[in-house]
Amino acid sequence: MLGLVILVWGVWSSTIGRADGAISTSTMQEIERVNEKGPYLGIVVPNSFEMNPLLQSPSFVADLQVPYLDYFGRRFRFGKVEKEEVIVVLTGLSMLNAGITTQLLLTLFKVKGVLHYGVAGNANPQLQIGDVTIPRYWAHTGLWNWQRYGDGPDDELALESNGDYTREIGYLRLANYQNGSENGKPVENLLNNVWYQPEEVFPVDGIPEVRQHSFWVPVNKHYFKVAKRIEGMTFQRCVNSTCLPRAPKAVRVKRGASANAFVDNSAYREFLYSKFNITPIDMESAAVALVCHQQQIPFIAIRALSDLAGGGSAVSNEAGIFASLAAQNAVDASLRFITLLFA
Repeated sequence: MLGLVILVWGVWSSTIGRADGAISTSTMQEIERVNEKGPYLGIVVPNSFEMNPLLQSPSFVADLQVPYLDYFGRRFRFGKVEKEEVIVVLTGLSMLNAGITTQLLLTLFKVKGVLHYGVAGNANPQLQIGDVTIPRYWAHTGLWNWQRYGDGPDDELALESNGDYTREIGYLRLANYQNGSENGKPVENLLNNVWYQPEEVFPVDGIPEVRQHSFWVPVNKHYFKVAKRIEGMTFQRCVNSTCLPRAPKAVRVKRGASANAFVDNSAYREFLYSKFNITPIDMESAAVALVCHQQQIPFIAIRALSDLAGGGSAVSNEAGIFASLAAQNAVDASLRFITLLFA
């Protein structure tokens, strides 16, 4: 995924100086005009139902001269939130879209920090739907080395010896999640084990083409400290006549995870929580975190819980009921965070 982001960067950098290239002269003039008002806080949002409450909020005031700029299928909206200059951009679903959009944002515009918000599934049994979570670390949990059948934890992975893969982070043994057993032990599964892998990263201050690795990507320390001051907030708890047991709260948590999979499975939810102490599960935050980490741009993600991943019963996923409430709670928390960050 990040390799494609780098490819986009390469295409852009090779054409930016040409009037007939990927960026036209008129677009470059608009970008330069916009950047005169920078630096901006970038606000990166996955989907329209999560973005619209922000755009409709009286706290957001669109720029009258350049309300937006369309580029590469993305619309970059300019304005102010609590008197702070911001750029709001929608990524679309998935790690790939989130990574490309974030790289475009940081490449085209003067950005001093990135706030990413949205909804997420919940893996933490101590929290409830509607709660707003702010993780200290994010990981991409969809990068695997799938081990061949017959090998186990003591066997070297393919291409491990040259540093491409590692067994340091841990693995998921699929046989542990079968219904059948023999003599009280799980029956072997041909799918065997998947080992979680760190991303290859190439920081802007590093040596080109010399990779580093990162699994747990930290958010900005100052941003995380500021986020502590929104932990006392309470939020909406009802959707029409359907109400949550208590008013949702904001809480800083240890870890969040992203991958190109919508997790609606209780067994995998419980594994992620017990193995990695993960609370929010989504499909974009780690991509935004990884791009900001490589570009050394301050970053934080705020995710409101829309459902218990896999549910607590046989009923359908709760996100269908509570996604709008969670989205509004995420917006409310984000607006408060911005106020406190630039107070």
